[in-house]
Amino acid sequence: MPAGKPAGVRCVQLDQNNRCLLFGDPRRPQVCLEFAAEPAICGKHRDTALQNLAWIEEATQGSAG
Repeated sequence: MPAGKPAGVRCVQLDQNNRCLLFGDPRRPQVCLEFAAEPAICGKHRDTALQNLAWIEEATQGSAG
């Protein structure tokens, strides 16, 4: 997704089991390489993770650069 991906939008590189098709591939985006899933952020369920990530994205918009 060259223009980036908003939180909550499914990545086009996920397979049917939500596994990254670019895992281990040099084309995998840097942001994905640096992201470490943490229980405090992701919780125990996908819905919790999506809510938390959307909140983080909204709270930090405009803070970069």
